[in-house]
Amino acid sequence: MALVIVLAGAAIAVLTTALAPRGQTHDLPAASMSAQSAHDVAVAEAGIIVHVAGEVGRPGVYELRAGDRVIDAVASAGGLTPDADPAAVNLARPLTDGEQLVVPAEGDEASASVTPGLAHDGRVDLNTADSATLQTLPRIGPAMADRIIQHRTAHGPFVSADDLLSVSGIGSKTLEALRPLVAP
Repeated sequence: MALVIVLAGAAIAVLTTALAPRGQTHDLPAASMSAQSAHDVAVAEAGIIVHVAGEVGRPGVYELRAGDRVIDAVASAGGLTPDADPAAVNLARPLTDGEQLVVPAEGDEASASVTPGLAHDGRVDLNTADSATLQTLPRIGPAMADRIIQHRTAHGPFVSADDLLSVSGIGSKTLEALRPLVAP
């Protein structure tokens, strides 16, 4: 019995070392700093900021490098808990600045059923949707989807649907058609 406990402890130590955090938690900015300026400072310093929640060792907000993937965010947050369902999360997916990554528990159908690029309520998430998902929206073809992705890459995440007006080719009429279908 003692041998089993020692072996289990060694396995946990090896796993903890392998999944040691690469990023660091991000303290929230002072209340006097505007949300946009805090975002700009954080992105300039860290590359991207990701909120990791659910079945991870240390849920929280982490600074990661641009180009990091879900597996990097999970490792930064202390790895998966024993209750996590790793098959419900695409660990190889690239992260985007400002996204929330939720690792569901095994059998948690509500979290596991969320499609990447869609908000929990089924609307298209402007900050995580790929070109194909954006093209499911009315009046959004391949060129417009690419412009939306280029805009969020160059200017950071969309804060509201109104930010779409900054994308070349989207006017007030298109915005009104998209407003109920998108989430920032």
